[in-house]
Amino acid sequence: QVQLVESGGGLVQAGGSLRLSCASSTFPLNLLNMAWFRQAPGKERDLAAAISKNGGTTYYADSVKGRFTISRDNAKNTMYLQMNSLKPEDTAVYYCAAQFTLSDQIVSEYRHWGQGTQVTVSS
Repeated sequence: QVQLVESGGGLVQAGGSLRLSCASSTFPLNLLNMAWFRQAPGKERDLAAAISKNGGTTYYADSVKGRFTISRDNAKNTMYLQMNSLKPEDTAVYYCAAQFTLSDQIVSEYRHWGQGTQVTVSS
């Protein structure tokens, strides 16, 4: 019953920036550990970044560390992924994911998913 909607994807040149948003309309975001996954055609879906339900802990894959920033605004029930210094290898469908938690900790599994938003980085 958790509904997640991603937005903000698009086409950008290498070195440019995009900000993705994920909105939860059915549950308060402060109940949910949140994450961004990404998947390119023919490749595995990988975790790019994650954030605990109160924002106390974040995780970044080595491939995006230093370039991407995950954040959340629980009052607006929205999570963000700020992507800077984009590279062609960042091209993928980006998915918002959520998991109910009782503590402010990163989790390893996510039950709820958005439909994804396409990010394309040209060289």
